[in-house]
Amino acid sequence: MKARILRIAAASVLALAASAGIAWWQVNNMTETVAGATKSAVPIGGPFTMTDNKGRTVTDAEYRGKYLLIYFGYTYCPDVCPTELGVMTQALDLLGRQSDKVQPLFVTVDPERDTVAHLNDYVALFHPSLIGLTGTVDQVRDTARAYRVYYAKAPQKDGKPDEYLMDHSSFIYLMGPDGGFVGVYPAGTTADRIAQDLGTRIAG
Repeated sequence: MKARILRIAAASVLALAASAGIAWWQVNNMTETVAGATKSAVPIGGPFTMTDNKGRTVTDAEYRGKYLLIYFGYTYCPDVCPTELGVMTQALDLLGRQSDKVQPLFVTVDPERDTVAHLNDYVALFHPSLIGLTGTVDQVRDTARAYRVYYAKAPQKDGKPDEYLMDHSSFIYLMGPDGGFVGVYPAGTTADRIAQDLGTRIAG
């Protein structure tokens, strides 16, 4: 058991390194920094149809009128996903009443394991307004493509078929109340920075 845990931990480090490299390439080749977020030079975002953590079919239009904080990850992620969702939660707490103008979304890139029930239990660990989104493999793929999200299954040596990690890029996407792309907060952006940037946008 100890050896297996060590193998998973080592694989996690490699997965994070790969994701960090891809994220760095994306930011430096696709974007320019504006205020607290990073603005893209290519189209990002678009219509999607998915299933939320309550089992409802939802579309992107469901969330018009609010700023969206969107993070793509998966519930079995050992560290980076809970870390970034924790940052989102802290930022929303710092916003206080202004957080009513923001809808946080967690979109899984692992629909095979992230069922509606499992996703519902997971998002409850973070901010009460956080909504989890899953769907068919095709729906997840199409949504990820629209947001330029990289992800890939990383099977573990000698692991069972359902014992795998997911390599994935790590950004918090900021979408405007009209559904248009505003920018991304790269991994490592602090909750203070996100809250300050969002607060300025909401007040403006």
